[in-house]
Amino acid sequence: MVTLIERTDSDLPDDVCDALARACEREPEGTVARETLRIILESAALSRNSVLPICQDTGSILAIVRAEPTKRVFDIERALREGLRHLTKKGMLRQNCVDPLTGENTGDNLGEHVPQIHFIPTPAPATVSLMLKGGGSENMSAQYSLPDSGLDAGRDLDGVRRCILDALFRAQGKGCAPGIVGVCIGGDRASGYLLAKEMLFRRLDEPNPVHDLELLEERVVEEANGLGIGPMGLGGRSTLLGARIGLAGRHPACFFVTVAYSCWATRRMTAELDEEGRIARWL
Repeated sequence: MVTLIERTDSDLPDDVCDALARACEREPEGTVARETLRIILESAALSRNSVLPICQDTGSILAIVRAEPTKRVFDIERALREGLRHLTKKGMLRQNCVDPLTGENTGDNLGEHVPQIHFIPTPAPATVSLMLKGGGSENMSAQYSLPDSGLDAGRDLDGVRRCILDALFRAQGKGCAPGIVGVCIGGDRASGYLLAKEMLFRRLDEPNPVHDLELLEERVVEEANGLGIGPMGLGGRSTLLGARIGLAGRHPACFFVTVAYSCWATRRMTAELDEEGRIARWL
């Protein structure tokens, strides 16, 4: 678990780096946008090579464990917590857990419901998916209930498109653009946010299995990049690196659109474990 957390914190996924490189090429020579993206790519390479945090905000920890419902899941949870405590003490992770009543920092990234660990019963082998999500990007996440008269958004895919673009426009540079959005269409208010975050685990080069959603993803990226917000909100052609959209069953009275905004430093890794609990391979 220490290896998984440390790599997630320091090694930006190759699909995200590739998208940043394409965005850099898209910006004209001599522009602030192109130079900003060049610095981001250089910084990400330094973090990977030196095993240092990609961003000073090492984020909130989300772990999704898929394993057989046996005692092993408790071993994985204990190892995750011990790994977080160890790497916080080492300085690899910033102390990002604060008691909401006292305002006191717990000092080890552990607290009530922190880290968020979700178990999904799955036949062997076990996998652990980890995401370190920055607070700035988390602040820019949003949820909509359709119809929305203010956006002229109905209960259809065009209404969903309007919601996503509104969330991106409101984020401006505060979410550290160019970002990635995970979107859940449907669900309830609680499940919508979790499923939207789960969409961020999908690689940017992985096509959506639902054709209509794939077309929507492509259109959202194209239109978002026409907003002119650009890297870090400083202007440019690169506001969004990718959109990952999924579905969840909904109550007939409800139609929620949940947008999980992630900054360019989308830190996520998945490891498959062997029978001894060691990393068998990266997924």
